[in-house]
Amino acid sequence: MQLQWWSILPFAAMLACIAVLPLVPATAEWWEKRSSQLTVALVLGIPVAIWMWIAGGFTVVFGSVVEYVQFIALLLALFVVSGGIFLKGDIQATPRNNTIFLGIGGVLASFVGTTGAAMLLIRPLLNTNAERRYRVHTVLFTIFIVANCGGLLTPLGDPPLFLGFLRGVPFLWTFSLFREWFFTNAMLLATYYALDHYYYAQEPGENVREDRADIEPLGLRGAANLAWFAVIILAVALAPSIDTEAIEAGHATLMEWIPTREIIMLIAALGCYRFGDRRARFEDNQFEWGPIQEVATLFIGIFLTMIPALHYLDEVAGSLPLNRITFFLFTGGLSSVLDNAPTYVTFFEMAGKVAHPGGATVAGVPEVYLVSISLGAVLCGAITYIGNGPNFMVKSVAEGRGVEMPSFGGYVGKTFTYLVPVLAAMVLLFIAQPAWAKALGAVLTLALLANDARLIVKGRRLALQDA
Repeated sequence: MQLQWWSILPFAAMLACIAVLPLVPATAEWWEKRSSQLTVALVLGIPVAIWMWIAGGFTVVFGSVVEYVQFIALLLALFVVSGGIFLKGDIQATPRNNTIFLGIGGVLASFVGTTGAAMLLIRPLLNTNAERRYRVHTVLFTIFIVANCGGLLTPLGDPPLFLGFLRGVPFLWTFSLFREWFFTNAMLLATYYALDHYYYAQEPGENVREDRADIEPLGLRGAANLAWFAVIILAVALAPSIDTEAIEAGHATLMEWIPTREIIMLIAALGCYRFGDRRARFEDNQFEWGPIQEVATLFIGIFLTMIPALHYLDEVAGSLPLNRITFFLFTGGLSSVLDNAPTYVTFFEMAGKVAHPGGATVAGVPEVYLVSISLGAVLCGAITYIGNGPNFMVKSVAEGRGVEMPSFGGYVGKTFTYLVPVLAAMVLLFIAQPAWAKALGAVLTLALLANDARLIVKGRRLALQDA
Protein backbone atom coordinates (compact mmCIF):
# COMPACT_ATOMS: atom_id res chain seq x y z
CA MET A 1 0.00 0.00 0.00
CA GLN A 2 1.59 3.24 -1.20
CA LEU A 3 0.23 6.47 0.32
CA GLN A 4 0.58 10.01 -0.99
CA TRP A 5 1.11 13.19 1.01
CA TRP A 6 -2.57 14.12 0.75
CA SER A 7 -3.48 11.09 2.87
CA ILE A 8 -2.59 13.14 5.95
CA LEU A 9 -5.15 15.87 5.13
CA PRO A 10 -7.97 14.37 7.27
CA PHE A 11 -5.61 14.38 10.25
CA ALA A 12 -4.63 17.98 9.53
CA ALA A 13 -8.34 18.84 9.31
CA MET A 14 -8.95 17.21 12.70
CA LEU A 15 -6.18 19.29 14.26
CA ALA A 16 -7.50 22.42 12.56
CA CYS A 17 -10.98 21.82 14.01
CA ILE A 18 -9.56 21.46 17.53
CA ALA A 19 -7.46 24.59 17.12
CA VAL A 20 -9.83 26.89 15.22
CA LEU A 21 -13.48 26.05 15.96
CA PRO A 22 -13.32 27.10 19.66
CA LEU A 23 -12.00 30.53 18.57
CA VAL A 24 -14.54 31.40 15.86
CA PRO A 25 -17.55 33.19 17.41
CA ALA A 26 -19.97 31.48 15.01
CA THR A 27 -18.80 27.96 15.99
CA ALA A 28 -17.43 28.32 19.53
CA GLU A 29 -20.67 27.54 21.36
CA TRP A 30 -21.50 24.71 18.95
CA TRP A 31 -18.04 23.15 19.38
CA GLU A 32 -18.33 23.05 23.18
CA LYS A 33 -21.13 20.47 22.88
CA ARG A 34 -19.85 16.90 23.17
CA SER A 35 -22.19 15.82 20.36
CA SER A 36 -20.57 18.37 18.04
CA GLN A 37 -17.06 17.15 18.84
CA LEU A 38 -18.15 13.55 18.29
CA THR A 39 -19.75 14.47 14.96
CA VAL A 40 -16.53 16.06 13.69
CA ALA A 41 -14.44 13.13 14.95
CA LEU A 42 -16.64 10.54 13.25
CA VAL A 43 -17.19 12.48 10.01
CA LEU A 44 -13.43 12.77 9.56
CA GLY A 45 -12.39 9.46 11.12
CA ILE A 46 -14.81 6.83 9.82
CA PRO A 47 -14.26 7.47 6.07
CA VAL A 48 -10.50 7.29 6.66
CA ALA A 49 -10.88 3.99 8.55
CA ILE A 50 -13.04 2.51 5.77
CA TRP A 51 -10.61 3.68 3.09
CA MET A 52 -7.60 2.22 4.95
CA TRP A 53 -9.47 -1.06 5.56
CA ILE A 54 -10.23 -1.40 1.84
CA ALA A 55 -6.73 -0.33 0.74
CA GLY A 56 -4.65 -2.12 3.36
CA GLY A 57 -6.81 -4.75 4.97
CA PHE A 58 -8.48 -5.31 8.33
CA THR A 59 -5.27 -5.37 10.35
CA VAL A 60 -4.33 -1.80 9.35
CA VAL A 61 -7.37 -0.41 11.16
CA PHE A 62 -7.61 -3.09 13.85
CA GLY A 63 -4.28 -2.14 15.44
CA SER A 64 -5.27 1.51 15.80
CA VAL A 65 -8.67 0.64 17.25
CA VAL A 66 -7.03 -1.63 19.84
CA GLU A 67 -4.52 1.08 20.75
CA TYR A 68 -7.38 3.56 21.19
CA VAL A 69 -9.24 1.16 23.51
CA GLN A 70 -6.07 0.52 25.55
CA PHE A 71 -5.35 4.26 25.71
CA ILE A 72 -8.85 5.22 26.89
CA ALA A 73 -9.14 2.30 29.31
CA LEU A 74 -5.97 3.38 31.11
CA LEU A 75 -6.96 7.05 31.19
CA LEU A 76 -10.48 6.20 32.37
CA ALA A 77 -9.29 3.91 35.16
CA LEU A 78 -6.76 6.43 36.48
CA PHE A 79 -9.28 9.27 36.14
CA VAL A 80 -11.93 7.43 38.15
CA VAL A 81 -9.56 6.25 40.88
CA SER A 82 -7.80 9.61 41.30
CA GLY A 83 -11.23 11.27 41.49
CA GLY A 84 -11.90 9.32 44.68
CA ILE A 85 -8.75 10.52 46.46
CA PHE A 86 -8.66 14.00 47.91
CA LEU A 87 -5.76 15.84 49.47
CA LYS A 88 -7.73 17.78 52.06
CA GLY A 89 -6.59 20.90 53.79
CA ASP A 90 -5.47 24.24 52.45
CA ILE A 91 -1.95 25.59 52.61
CA GLN A 92 -0.93 29.09 51.66
CA ALA A 93 -0.60 29.42 47.86
CA THR A 94 2.89 30.92 47.89
CA PRO A 95 5.40 30.43 45.06
CA ARG A 96 7.45 28.11 47.30
CA ASN A 97 4.49 25.90 48.22
CA ASN A 98 3.21 25.73 44.64
CA THR A 99 6.67 24.81 43.35
CA ILE A 100 6.96 22.03 45.95
CA PHE A 101 3.51 20.80 44.86
CA LEU A 102 4.65 20.56 41.24
CA GLY A 103 7.97 18.99 42.20
CA ILE A 104 6.21 16.21 44.12
CA GLY A 105 3.92 15.71 41.13
CA GLY A 106 6.90 15.43 38.81
CA VAL A 107 8.34 12.61 40.94
CA LEU A 108 5.00 10.82 41.33
CA ALA A 109 4.43 10.90 37.56
CA SER A 110 7.14 8.31 36.94
CA PHE A 111 5.61 5.84 39.39
CA VAL A 112 1.82 6.26 39.12
CA GLY A 113 1.79 7.52 35.54
CA THR A 114 1.43 11.04 34.21
CA THR A 115 -2.36 10.66 34.05
CA GLY A 116 -2.62 9.38 37.62
CA ALA A 117 -0.32 12.05 39.04
CA ALA A 118 -1.96 14.87 37.08
CA MET A 119 -5.49 13.87 38.08
CA LEU A 120 -4.40 13.32 41.68
CA LEU A 121 -2.82 16.76 42.05
CA ILE A 122 -4.67 19.17 39.77
CA ARG A 123 -7.76 19.45 42.00
CA PRO A 124 -5.92 20.10 45.30
CA LEU A 125 -3.59 22.47 43.48
CA LEU A 126 -6.59 24.42 42.17
CA ASN A 127 -8.18 24.37 45.63
CA THR A 128 -4.99 25.71 47.19
CA ASN A 129 -4.89 28.54 44.65
CA ALA A 130 -8.64 29.22 44.73
CA GLU A 131 -8.16 32.65 46.32
CA ARG A 132 -5.59 33.75 43.76
CA ARG A 133 -6.42 35.70 40.61
CA TYR A 134 -3.48 34.48 38.52
CA ARG A 135 -3.73 30.70 38.09
CA VAL A 136 -3.35 29.91 34.39
CA HIS A 137 0.44 29.58 34.57
CA THR A 138 0.09 27.07 37.41
CA VAL A 139 -2.14 24.84 35.28
CA LEU A 140 0.22 25.18 32.31
CA PHE A 141 3.21 24.04 34.33
CA THR A 142 1.15 21.19 35.78
CA ILE A 143 0.73 19.99 32.20
CA PHE A 144 4.43 20.52 31.44
CA ILE A 145 5.83 18.84 34.54
CA VAL A 146 3.26 16.48 36.06
CA ALA A 147 1.34 15.41 32.94
CA ASN A 148 4.45 14.95 30.77
CA CYS A 149 8.07 15.61 31.69
CA GLY A 150 7.89 13.96 35.11
CA GLY A 151 6.99 10.58 33.64
CA LEU A 152 10.39 9.76 32.14
CA LEU A 153 11.95 7.46 34.74
CA THR A 154 9.92 4.22 34.48
CA PRO A 155 7.77 2.45 31.89
CA LEU A 156 4.79 3.16 34.18
CA GLY A 157 5.32 6.89 33.75
CA ASP A 158 4.17 7.40 30.16
CA PRO A 159 2.53 5.11 27.56
CA PRO A 160 5.42 5.35 25.03
CA LEU A 161 7.89 3.97 27.56
CA PHE A 162 5.49 1.17 28.45
CA LEU A 163 5.29 0.18 24.78
CA GLY A 164 9.09 0.10 24.74
CA PHE A 165 9.04 -2.18 27.80
CA LEU A 166 6.65 -4.53 25.95
CA ARG A 167 9.13 -4.60 23.06
CA GLY A 168 12.02 -5.72 25.26
CA VAL A 169 13.47 -2.56 26.84
CA PRO A 170 14.49 -3.51 30.42
CA PHE A 171 12.22 -2.05 33.11
CA LEU A 172 15.09 -0.22 34.83
CA TRP A 173 16.70 1.11 31.64
CA THR A 174 14.72 4.36 31.77
CA PHE A 175 16.49 5.28 35.02
CA SER A 176 19.52 5.93 32.81
CA LEU A 177 17.61 9.03 31.65
CA PHE A 178 17.82 10.52 35.15
CA ARG A 179 20.10 13.44 34.26
CA GLU A 180 17.83 14.56 31.39
CA TRP A 181 14.77 14.10 33.63
CA PHE A 182 16.35 16.08 36.46
CA PHE A 183 17.64 18.89 34.25
CA THR A 184 14.36 19.39 32.38
CA ASN A 185 12.13 19.32 35.45
CA ALA A 186 14.50 21.38 37.59
CA MET A 187 14.66 24.08 34.91
CA LEU A 188 10.87 24.09 34.52
CA LEU A 189 10.42 24.32 38.30
CA ALA A 190 12.89 27.23 38.43
CA THR A 191 10.97 29.02 35.67
CA TYR A 192 7.66 28.34 37.37
CA TYR A 193 8.94 29.62 40.73
CA ALA A 194 10.14 32.85 39.11
CA LEU A 195 6.91 33.30 37.16
CA ASP A 196 4.72 32.57 40.18
CA HIS A 197 6.82 34.94 42.27
CA TYR A 198 6.18 37.66 39.69
CA TYR A 199 2.42 37.03 39.57
CA TYR A 200 2.14 36.65 43.35
CA ALA A 201 3.49 40.17 43.73
CA GLN A 202 0.56 41.41 41.62
CA GLU A 203 -2.17 39.61 43.56
CA PRO A 204 -4.74 41.96 45.12
CA GLY A 205 -4.08 42.42 48.82
CA GLU A 206 -7.47 41.06 49.86
CA ASN A 207 -6.80 37.83 47.94
CA VAL A 208 -3.49 37.30 49.73
CA ARG A 209 -5.03 38.06 53.15
CA GLU A 210 -7.90 35.66 52.49
CA ASP A 211 -5.45 32.97 51.43
CA ARG A 212 -3.36 33.44 54.58
CA ALA A 213 -6.44 33.31 56.80
CA ASP A 214 -7.86 30.14 55.25
CA ILE A 215 -5.25 27.61 56.37
CA GLU A 216 -6.02 23.98 57.21
CA PRO A 217 -3.54 21.13 57.83
CA LEU A 218 -3.11 18.71 54.94
CA GLY A 219 -4.55 15.21 55.06
CA LEU A 220 -5.68 12.45 52.72
CA ARG A 221 -9.31 11.51 52.30
CA GLY A 222 -10.21 8.36 50.36
CA ALA A 223 -6.79 6.84 51.06
CA ALA A 224 -8.24 3.32 50.69
CA ASN A 225 -8.48 4.02 46.96
CA LEU A 226 -4.69 3.88 46.77
CA ALA A 227 -5.18 0.10 46.75
CA TRP A 228 -7.11 0.45 43.48
CA PHE A 229 -4.23 2.55 42.15
CA ALA A 230 -1.89 -0.32 43.01
CA VAL A 231 -4.15 -2.78 41.14
CA ILE A 232 -4.03 -0.60 38.01
CA ILE A 233 -0.25 -0.17 38.18
CA LEU A 234 0.27 -3.93 38.63
CA ALA A 235 -2.11 -4.61 35.74
CA VAL A 236 -0.13 -2.25 33.50
CA ALA A 237 3.15 -3.86 34.53
CA LEU A 238 2.16 -7.53 34.57
CA ALA A 239 -1.16 -8.32 32.86
CA PRO A 240 -1.31 -9.14 29.12
CA SER A 241 -3.56 -7.38 26.66
CA ILE A 242 -4.73 -8.10 23.13
CA ASP A 243 -1.73 -9.33 21.12
CA THR A 244 -2.24 -7.44 17.85
CA GLU A 245 0.97 -8.83 16.32
CA ALA A 246 -0.18 -12.43 16.84
CA ILE A 247 -3.63 -11.60 15.51
CA GLU A 248 -2.23 -9.85 12.43
CA ALA A 249 0.08 -12.83 11.83
CA GLY A 250 -2.95 -15.15 11.98
CA HIS A 251 -1.79 -17.46 14.81
CA ALA A 252 -3.36 -15.86 17.89
CA THR A 253 -4.79 -18.07 20.62
CA LEU A 254 -8.05 -17.31 22.42
CA MET A 255 -6.19 -15.68 25.35
CA GLU A 256 -4.35 -13.36 22.98
CA TRP A 257 -7.71 -11.95 21.88
CA ILE A 258 -8.72 -11.08 25.47
CA PRO A 259 -7.81 -7.59 26.84
CA THR A 260 -7.01 -8.94 30.32
CA ARG A 261 -5.13 -5.79 31.36
CA GLU A 262 -7.96 -3.47 30.39
CA ILE A 263 -10.58 -5.69 32.04
CA ILE A 264 -8.65 -5.59 35.33
CA MET A 265 -8.25 -1.80 35.12
CA LEU A 266 -11.93 -1.22 34.40
CA ILE A 267 -12.97 -3.55 37.24
CA ALA A 268 -10.69 -1.52 39.54
CA ALA A 269 -12.30 1.71 38.32
CA LEU A 270 -15.80 0.30 38.86
CA GLY A 271 -14.90 -0.99 42.32
CA CYS A 272 -13.42 2.37 43.28
CA TYR A 273 -16.44 4.27 41.97
CA ARG A 274 -18.93 1.94 43.63
CA PHE A 275 -17.29 1.42 47.03
CA GLY A 276 -14.94 4.41 47.42
CA ASP A 277 -15.34 7.47 49.61
CA ARG A 278 -18.27 9.38 48.08
CA ARG A 279 -17.52 12.53 50.04
CA ALA A 280 -13.99 12.70 48.62
CA ARG A 281 -15.29 12.11 45.10
CA PHE A 282 -18.43 14.23 44.86
CA GLU A 283 -18.09 16.92 47.55
CA ASP A 284 -14.36 17.53 47.71
CA ASN A 285 -13.26 16.76 44.13
CA GLN A 286 -16.61 17.75 42.60
CA PHE A 287 -16.12 14.76 40.30
CA GLU A 288 -17.71 14.93 36.85
CA TRP A 289 -17.28 12.92 33.67
CA GLY A 290 -16.67 15.88 31.34
CA PRO A 291 -12.84 15.74 31.12
CA ILE A 292 -12.61 12.04 30.22
CA GLN A 293 -15.57 12.35 27.84
CA GLU A 294 -13.81 15.17 25.98
CA VAL A 295 -10.59 13.17 25.66
CA ALA A 296 -12.43 10.01 24.56
CA THR A 297 -14.45 11.94 21.97
CA LEU A 298 -11.63 13.91 20.38
CA PHE A 299 -9.18 11.04 20.34
CA ILE A 300 -11.56 8.85 18.33
CA GLY A 301 -11.00 11.27 15.47
CA ILE A 302 -7.30 11.63 16.21
CA PHE A 303 -6.57 7.89 16.31
CA LEU A 304 -8.57 7.14 13.13
CA THR A 305 -7.29 10.04 11.03
CA MET A 306 -3.68 9.45 12.04
CA ILE A 307 -3.69 5.88 10.61
CA PRO A 308 -2.59 7.04 7.13
CA ALA A 309 -0.33 9.71 8.67
CA LEU A 310 1.65 7.05 10.56
CA HIS A 311 1.79 4.77 7.51
CA TYR A 312 2.97 7.63 5.31
CA LEU A 313 5.64 8.44 7.91
CA ASP A 314 6.79 4.81 7.82
CA GLU A 315 7.05 4.93 4.03
CA VAL A 316 9.16 8.08 3.89
CA ALA A 317 11.33 7.15 6.87
CA GLY A 318 14.10 5.78 4.68
CA SER A 319 14.63 9.19 3.11
CA LEU A 320 14.89 11.01 6.44
CA PRO A 321 18.31 12.10 7.74
CA LEU A 322 18.33 10.08 10.97
CA ASN A 323 20.88 10.57 13.75
CA ARG A 324 20.89 11.32 17.48
CA ILE A 325 19.52 14.85 17.04
CA THR A 326 17.02 14.18 14.28
CA PHE A 327 15.57 11.14 16.05
CA PHE A 328 14.72 13.50 18.93
CA LEU A 329 13.41 16.21 16.60
CA PHE A 330 11.27 13.90 14.47
CA THR A 331 9.93 11.87 17.39
CA GLY A 332 9.37 14.96 19.50
CA GLY A 333 7.87 17.11 16.78
CA LEU A 334 5.43 14.42 15.69
CA SER A 335 4.65 13.39 19.29
CA SER A 336 3.36 16.89 19.88
CA VAL A 337 0.66 16.52 17.23
CA LEU A 338 0.28 12.76 16.79
CA ASP A 339 -0.31 10.85 20.00
CA ASN A 340 3.14 10.16 21.46
CA ALA A 341 2.67 6.39 21.99
CA PRO A 342 2.26 5.29 18.34
CA THR A 343 4.88 7.85 17.28
CA TYR A 344 7.36 6.25 19.70
CA VAL A 345 6.63 2.80 18.26
CA THR A 346 7.12 4.02 14.68
CA PHE A 347 10.57 5.45 15.38
CA PHE A 348 11.50 2.57 17.69
CA GLU A 349 10.94 0.13 14.82
CA MET A 350 12.69 2.49 12.41
CA ALA A 351 15.78 2.82 14.63
CA GLY A 352 16.35 -0.93 14.53
CA LYS A 353 16.57 -0.84 10.70
CA VAL A 354 18.91 2.10 10.07
CA ALA A 355 22.69 1.98 9.96
CA HIS A 356 24.14 1.15 13.38
CA PRO A 357 26.21 4.04 14.83
CA GLY A 358 28.19 1.75 17.13
CA GLY A 359 27.91 1.26 20.87
CA ALA A 360 25.41 -0.70 22.95
CA THR A 361 22.01 -1.86 21.76
CA VAL A 362 18.79 -2.14 23.80
CA ALA A 363 16.03 -4.45 22.54
CA GLY A 364 17.71 -4.47 19.14
CA VAL A 365 17.85 -0.65 18.93
CA PRO A 366 21.09 1.40 19.20
CA GLU A 367 20.99 2.88 22.69
CA VAL A 368 21.96 6.37 21.56
CA TYR A 369 18.91 6.40 19.27
CA LEU A 370 16.62 4.94 21.92
CA VAL A 371 17.61 7.75 24.29
CA SER A 372 16.64 10.36 21.70
CA ILE A 373 13.36 8.62 20.84
CA SER A 374 12.35 8.22 24.49
CA LEU A 375 13.15 11.82 25.35
CA GLY A 376 11.34 13.15 22.29
CA ALA A 377 8.18 11.10 22.84
CA VAL A 378 7.80 11.88 26.55
CA LEU A 379 9.01 15.46 26.84
CA CYS A 380 7.52 16.83 23.62
CA GLY A 381 4.08 15.41 24.34
CA ALA A 382 3.56 18.63 26.32
CA ILE A 383 3.99 20.97 23.34
CA THR A 384 0.32 20.82 22.31
CA TYR A 385 -2.88 19.85 24.07
CA ILE A 386 -3.16 16.65 22.01
CA GLY A 387 0.40 15.36 22.45
CA ASN A 388 -0.53 13.37 25.56
CA GLY A 389 -3.93 12.35 26.91
CA PRO A 390 -3.65 14.03 30.35
CA ASN A 391 -3.10 17.45 28.75
CA PHE A 392 -6.72 17.82 27.70
CA MET A 393 -7.94 16.33 30.99
CA VAL A 394 -6.02 18.87 33.08
CA LYS A 395 -7.28 21.66 30.83
CA SER A 396 -10.88 20.47 31.17
CA VAL A 397 -10.70 20.14 34.98
CA ALA A 398 -9.20 23.63 35.27
CA GLU A 399 -11.86 25.17 33.03
CA GLY A 400 -14.50 23.45 35.14
CA ARG A 401 -13.07 25.34 38.13
CA GLY A 402 -13.28 28.70 36.37
CA VAL A 403 -9.71 28.98 35.01
CA GLU A 404 -9.66 30.51 31.51
CA MET A 405 -7.18 28.29 29.70
CA PRO A 406 -5.47 29.37 26.46
CA SER A 407 -6.80 28.23 23.10
CA PHE A 408 -4.94 25.52 21.15
CA GLY A 409 -2.74 28.13 19.45
CA GLY A 410 -2.38 30.18 22.63
CA TYR A 411 -1.15 27.11 24.49
CA VAL A 412 1.44 26.38 21.79
CA GLY A 413 2.63 29.96 22.14
CA LYS A 414 3.16 29.37 25.88
CA THR A 415 5.07 26.13 25.30
CA PHE A 416 7.43 27.86 22.87
CA THR A 417 7.98 30.56 25.47
CA TYR A 418 8.64 28.36 28.51
CA LEU A 419 9.05 24.68 27.56
CA VAL A 420 10.78 24.53 24.17
CA PRO A 421 13.82 26.64 25.23
CA VAL A 422 14.40 24.25 28.15
CA LEU A 423 14.17 21.25 25.80
CA ALA A 424 16.58 22.95 23.39
CA ALA A 425 19.10 23.44 26.20
CA MET A 426 18.69 19.80 27.26
CA VAL A 427 19.32 18.56 23.70
CA LEU A 428 22.43 20.71 23.30
CA LEU A 429 23.84 19.60 26.64
CA PHE A 430 23.02 15.89 26.66
CA ILE A 431 22.28 14.68 23.11
CA ALA A 432 24.42 16.83 20.80
CA GLN A 433 28.07 15.72 20.56
CA PRO A 434 30.14 18.69 19.33
CA ALA A 435 31.78 20.76 22.04
CA TRP A 436 30.38 23.96 20.55
CA ALA A 437 26.84 22.59 20.93
CA LYS A 438 27.40 21.81 24.59
CA ALA A 439 28.84 25.29 25.11
CA LEU A 440 25.79 26.78 23.41
CA GLY A 441 23.56 24.67 25.68
CA ALA A 442 25.37 26.01 28.74
CA VAL A 443 24.91 29.60 27.49
CA LEU A 444 21.20 29.00 26.85
CA THR A 445 20.80 27.47 30.32
CA LEU A 446 22.45 30.48 31.95
CA ALA A 447 20.27 32.83 29.88
CA LEU A 448 17.11 31.03 31.04
CA LEU A 449 18.23 31.16 34.67
CA ALA A 450 19.11 34.85 34.28
CA ASN A 451 15.60 35.51 32.97
CA ASP A 452 14.17 33.65 35.99
CA ALA A 453 16.26 35.84 38.29
CA ARG A 454 15.03 38.94 36.45
CA LEU A 455 11.41 37.92 37.05
CA ILE A 456 12.06 37.36 40.75
CA VAL A 457 13.70 40.77 41.10
CA LYS A 458 10.85 42.40 39.20
CA GLY A 459 8.34 40.68 41.47
CA ARG A 460 10.14 41.91 44.57
CA ARG A 461 10.12 45.47 43.26
CA LEU A 462 6.37 45.26 42.63
CA ALA A 463 5.84 43.89 46.13
CA LEU A 464 7.85 46.77 47.65
CA GLN A 465 5.86 49.32 45.65
CA ASP A 466 2.58 47.87 46.91
CA ALA A 467 3.90 47.85 50.46
